[in-house]
Amino acid sequence: MKIISNPSPSKWEKLSERPMIKQQKLMKTVDKVFYDIHRKGDKAVLSYSRRYDFPDQESFIVSSETIDEAAKLVSERLKQSIELARKNIEVFHRSQIEEAVKVETAPGVVCWRESRPIERVGIYVPGGTAPLFSTVLMLAVPAMIAGCSEIVLCTPPDKEGKIDPAILYTAKLAGVTKVFALGGIQAIGAMTFGTETVPKVYKIFGPGNQYVMAAKRSSQYYGVAIDMPAGPSEVLIIADQTCNPSFVAADLLSQAEHGPDSQVILLSCNKKVIKEVNKEIDNHLVALPRQDIAIQALKNSKAILFKDIEDCIAFSNLYAPEHLILAVENPSLVSREVINAGSVFLGNWSCESAGDYASGTNHTLPTSGFAKSFSGVSLDSFIKKITFQQISEEGIRSIGNAVETMAEAEKLYAHKNAMTLRQGLLAEKLITNIENSDEEV
Repeated sequence: MKIISNPSPSKWEKLSERPMIKQQKLMKTVDKVFYDIHRKGDKAVLSYSRRYDFPDQESFIVSSETIDEAAKLVSERLKQSIELARKNIEVFHRSQIEEAVKVETAPGVVCWRESRPIERVGIYVPGGTAPLFSTVLMLAVPAMIAGCSEIVLCTPPDKEGKIDPAILYTAKLAGVTKVFALGGIQAIGAMTFGTETVPKVYKIFGPGNQYVMAAKRSSQYYGVAIDMPAGPSEVLIIADQTCNPSFVAADLLSQAEHGPDSQVILLSCNKKVIKEVNKEIDNHLVALPRQDIAIQALKNSKAILFKDIEDCIAFSNLYAPEHLILAVENPSLVSREVINAGSVFLGNWSCESAGDYASGTNHTLPTSGFAKSFSGVSLDSFIKKITFQQISEEGIRSIGNAVETMAEAEKLYAHKNAMTLRQGLLAEKLITNIENSDEEV
């Protein structure tokens, strides 16, 4: 990791930049693939899948028989681990269910909000050298809790045309309704437009490389929502003299091994800590099967020495990391100053990989600085909030004049008339009631 000492604030913006493929090149590729899929459907999807994933692919539909067979290839130990993680994820996301609260904003005016599921959602799960079956849990479990009626999963086949059995096993366990052996831009395009085989979805979820992230952004132009910009993985660790350097090194490498375009950042106000962590990184690297990938990611990474923890936090808030680990004294106190982060891990024992798998929080998080404006995936990601209101005659009397006055000021006279008619009818009823009362007397 490149070591930088006490950079001036004027250099922070530059230091917070991520390694990026040129956007023009990215979007040109996405536009071409999307255009072909829109015109040719399954034929184009299969052509691109053969080009980029499995050359001999004949179909991208994954049958229920294939999914059932996959379960036999997953060890009982892994099944038990997946189930433990599923339960924790379900417990945490069920806690996010909100009850409707009715509020009387004015006499006779009652307003409230109710949740409704997004009916058809698409889940993208990276495969390849790291088949992320944990992402299936993170996305399908809250979708199931939300009540999404159709959960479509796309994940790339390997060079032999197979999908990791753990992905298929987890998909069935978590309630996925359809699985397709599709990856990359072609998977996002298929879910965006719909083909003869792949359903068009209303919202696409899931992490991926920069091509997948660019494709997800493009899908929004065609009326499909996305969870967030979620690209290459990243972690930022703030460590002081109380940290365990070996833990810090392991946590940095846990993100570096995701891919060569991942980025890891170490911040400290202690020069000795940075030196010890770098030494531990070298020690850990030797034993990593994905050593080459991690080494490439480390070329994009930095260790920055600041004068105090306050500057570390200030830089972190500017960087807005996907994952933030506070390996410091009194992490709970320091966490109060965190403004921008996808998910925060407090103290030496809170390793990021716990959040990736089994603590219960969601690991689908905003990257590339988007934690400044996006939240990670939650139950809310799979639902819409619909507002309701019920207005009685008393309510018309409460707000009617204000509505008429505001509509007239905006020169929207049909708006005004909708209220004027109701006010007029109420006035007639009032007069009638008074006349009837006088006759009785």
